[in-house]
Amino acid sequence: MMLDMWERDSLPVQPATALDWLVLTLLPEVGARRLYRLREQQPAWPQGWLAALPVAAQPALREYLAHGEQSRAGAQAARLLAWCDQGPHRGVIHPGHPDWPALLDEIADPPPLLWVWGDVGLLSAPALAVVGTRKPTSEGSRNARHFSHALAGRGLCIVSGLALGIDGLAHQAALDAGGETIAVLGCGIDTLYPRQHQVLRDRLLAERGLLISEHPPGVMARPQFFPRRNRIITGLAMGVLVVEAALKSGSLVSARMAVEQNRDVFALPGSLSNPQAAGCLWLIQQGARLTCTPEEIFDELPLTLVDSVESTRAVSAPEEAVGLLALLGEVPVPIDTLIEQTGRAIGEVSSELLMLEIEGRAGQAAGGWVRTL
Repeated sequence: MMLDMWERDSLPVQPATALDWLVLTLLPEVGARRLYRLREQQPAWPQGWLAALPVAAQPALREYLAHGEQSRAGAQAARLLAWCDQGPHRGVIHPGHPDWPALLDEIADPPPLLWVWGDVGLLSAPALAVVGTRKPTSEGSRNARHFSHALAGRGLCIVSGLALGIDGLAHQAALDAGGETIAVLGCGIDTLYPRQHQVLRDRLLAERGLLISEHPPGVMARPQFFPRRNRIITGLAMGVLVVEAALKSGSLVSARMAVEQNRDVFALPGSLSNPQAAGCLWLIQQGARLTCTPEEIFDELPLTLVDSVESTRAVSAPEEAVGLLALLGEVPVPIDTLIEQTGRAIGEVSSELLMLEIEGRAGQAAGGWVRTL
């Protein structure tokens, strides 16, 4: 954007392009919180922003406004944006972008922009955050898979942080259910962290998943990034499920952020002798909703969210659910037989069976599945 464009009578309230927003994030003494406070004031672009910025940031913005990508900040921003052209389904979204998630504007310090890689349409999907320890017990692992699989199978997008432990299990279970999942990174959008999740990341991008980060390409993971990342995980969701967490853990930070963001907090109870369950028990004491089944979470979600998920399911899955139910009777049918008869993937069949079981229309018996209604 050149300097002589300043004088137009009709100027947008906010910066118009991803390059504009990215330049703002690169200015000295400008961070996410300051940018959000400025955005709330709705200054005119560019004069109002220039006047409102710290004195140290003004020369760099003036240079950008005068010389565009030839300026130092403009050139740096353009180099970063080049990552978007290196492969499909990559981009940067910002306030005012049609894919910007409105829920993020409800939190105290939303990111100034988001780097996205994958199915960006998931940012508008009804979502639940699933968080927990990086070193779960066998019970915690089972619960993470069970709850994530069941809720993703019912149409909720599972949001987590792609960390080891509960996070990774939640993403995997959502994909196994044929559902959707969003991974919020505590590093650059192109940085693989942890390295053990190469296969999971590739699968997430190949199926119904999305990677997002407030950090641009090339930024390595740092300890201070993860607590900040958690505000985005909970901010994107209508509620957060804490599967298993110690008393001092990032999961409790996420739960606190969720409360501050006016999100529902659900916690799974655990053994008194299990230190990895102590955080969940403490959350329940503080008012989190003690949860024993996926259905309890679904029932507690805001009515508008439930309606949205149910309408999505009504469009995409009724024929499949009815068709699967029609194959069941009093004689148990093995799941392998159901897969062969329907020609569907094991994840899809398992998801539908779990949904039918939750609804009380089917159940497991010796030798396979039976119809209960």
